[in-house]
Amino acid sequence: MYESYWGLSQKPFENDFNADFCYPSQTYQSALLKMLYVIEQGQGAGLLVGGVGCGKSYLISQLAQEIPPGFGPLIHLVFPQMSAEELLGYLAVEMGVNPKNIEGNSGRLDIILRELGTHLQQYVIGGHHPIIVVDEAHTIAEAEVLQSLQLLMNFQQQPQKKFSLILAGERSLLAPVQRLSQLDERISIRCSLSAMTREETQGYITHRLEVAGREKAIFSKDAQDSIFELSGGIPRRINRLCDLSLLVGYAENLPKLTAQEIEAVSDELLTAAAE
Repeated sequence: MYESYWGLSQKPFENDFNADFCYPSQTYQSALLKMLYVIEQGQGAGLLVGGVGCGKSYLISQLAQEIPPGFGPLIHLVFPQMSAEELLGYLAVEMGVNPKNIEGNSGRLDIILRELGTHLQQYVIGGHHPIIVVDEAHTIAEAEVLQSLQLLMNFQQQPQKKFSLILAGERSLLAPVQRLSQLDERISIRCSLSAMTREETQGYITHRLEVAGREKAIFSKDAQDSIFELSGGIPRRINRLCDLSLLVGYAENLPKLTAQEIEAVSDELLTAAAE
């Protein structure tokens, strides 16, 4: 709606993944490189944690695009609130197991694991390296579900069944993982996504506007300072503030956006959330 008014070719602050808009903040780039290292070097399992809106799912989307040839398929489990049997059954079907081979075996994790092991071996023989990403892993309520992933990781001890596992979630994921010592010990790389600094927030805003085709600044210096202070450097919050501010500026025919507009938008968002 506001793109042509601001001289933009597309909306710059969408939360959907677009590799062109990726901004390499220090913690984001470090986490991406560490997760790639887990996969490429066969390090077993990686743990990625971060607050809401810090970019975990965004990073996983970029990771999927950057894995080198021979690695994959990447199986991305987004809703892990399942029983142990359901979770492993889902992974098995995504791995190519015929659902009929595991139906009617309620509670038989051994059968599901056997089917998974067979298909892992077929992938490795075919020159592939499967990757399993369990997103929103902090929502796993039952210890038995994490224990099932621990059982799955036993396959990593067999060269012909190698795969990589990445657990991603909020920081509350750390405690249940640490309580399962065998699972905790299998995690070779841990990293945490944190909020961006003031300078990174300014660079993030500038980068996204430039990718969207804007050559001149839209947000004044005080507007950028307000965005940082109100968002805390969290990418999702920055996107929400900037997107709505661009709409307001268009509606009010403003030549530039200042702290006044940013603060008004923030107040509006807070009021809407309260209602």
